[in-house]
Amino acid sequence: MSSTLHGSDLTTTFRAMATDVSVRVVEPRPGVANDVGRARAVFAAVETACTRFNPDSPLMRANARPKEWHQLPPECFDAVTEAERAHRETMGLFDPRVLRTLERWGYDRTLAFETTEVAVQPGAPAGRHKRLPVATRRPWRPGLDHDSRAVRLGDEPIDLGGIGKGLAVRWAAGHLEAAGSAVLVEAGGDIYAGGPGPEGSGWLIGVEDPNGGADPVAVLSVQDAGCATSSIRVRHWKVGDRQVHHLIDPRTGQPGGKGLAAVTVVHPDPAWAEVWSKSLFLTGRGGIRHEADARDLAALWVDEDGVVGSSRAMKPLISWEAGNAW
Repeated sequence: MSSTLHGSDLTTTFRAMATDVSVRVVEPRPGVANDVGRARAVFAAVETACTRFNPDSPLMRANARPKEWHQLPPECFDAVTEAERAHRETMGLFDPRVLRTLERWGYDRTLAFETTEVAVQPGAPAGRHKRLPVATRRPWRPGLDHDSRAVRLGDEPIDLGGIGKGLAVRWAAGHLEAAGSAVLVEAGGDIYAGGPGPEGSGWLIGVEDPNGGADPVAVLSVQDAGCATSSIRVRHWKVGDRQVHHLIDPRTGQPGGKGLAAVTVVHPDPAWAEVWSKSLFLTGRGGIRHEADARDLAALWVDEDGVVGSSRAMKPLISWEAGNAW
């Protein structure tokens, strides 16, 4: 972990959940080091409990026997509970039961997305299952015992990666409420922007160009809200000669989001910004505007041609937008 003090701002960075995490506190108050330490501990606890890359983690022990009851640590139990709620409220578009598909496509380990294109060859151990079953559309209804923090996952194992990171940002931000006049927590595209920001008029958040351009496609002004982006810019790879990515449509069991490259959502809760960014991505270019407006979600998206679109609720938050908007 490293911490730097620039003027009246304190910035702390560390690595957790396979991503870089940054905590920025404006006008830090006495005790800020303890607050930041508790925030960092949240990420460590969520990673330990919810990772799918450690077969001995509480999540993977439950995944190994999903039809049985398992008592979980609070971070993992709460993540399963929130994932079940997200599944219901998105009408099944958010579905953590994509783990087997990801594993069959070779994403059963931490892949080097940031350094090279990953090609999983047919016949390699992780890539031998090229013909995947179509995902079921049956609702996911895990057993949840809140008194004992026990779950019964059902017929299939689950992946909590996305919502787990959003929850870690939510819980970490909760430890930083009194740390300073404003705070920013960022973890690999999941953000909580608390307070008025360093200039007093909100945090300015650049939306990355998913097609690799050096400049952002938009700049958002966010205050006391979460912001999350679902994109296929980094997490895409090849299975044999087929290009795939990690945003799987549970209705088909195939890569989703036809025509889209990235979706950004601003929501009061960073975990739900994550849920809706992924769910809206899966509606594809043809359906995202209707779905976002119907749910009054602040969403901005970039299609595969680089054209930027936004919902009605997002427009007041846009400080600057690229010229190729529609």
